[in-house]
Amino acid sequence: MGDTFNAHGFMSNGCLNHTPRNAYQLLINGEALLLDVRRADFSAFKCPDVKEVICMPLEELKVKYIALPKEKGLIVFDSSGINSGQVVHFLMQNGFAKVSQVAGGLVEWERDGLPMKVDTTERLSGSCMCQLRQREIKDKR
Repeated sequence: MGDTFNAHGFMSNGCLNHTPRNAYQLLINGEALLLDVRRADFSAFKCPDVKEVICMPLEELKVKYIALPKEKGLIVFDSSGINSGQVVHFLMQNGFAKVSQVAGGLVEWERDGLPMKVDTTERLSGSCMCQLRQREIKDKR
């Protein structure tokens, strides 16, 4: 798996990157797990539709990373690729050998038309990040 995992990626800023399409192939073939480091409310609304996704928001990662499997490839995913590079470096420094990021994150994943799970009951709206709130009122029955 190491050869396949590394062979389809490219290096940038000292970490391995996979295009969304290459990452998708590795994920659906069971050669890697997707590590979604976005905020939990973002992940609940939209998430790549692949076999194995671990949602571990960035603010929890430095405590919970120990629970991540080291024997399988991890592909780090965020909204645009801005935070995922930091996560790749952190995991590499902590003994993870097979770790990469999705180049461009969710933005490029959607642009490539790759499968997504969307839960519209978790949709957020607001004029800026500080005002994001859930749009739909959940039925509390």
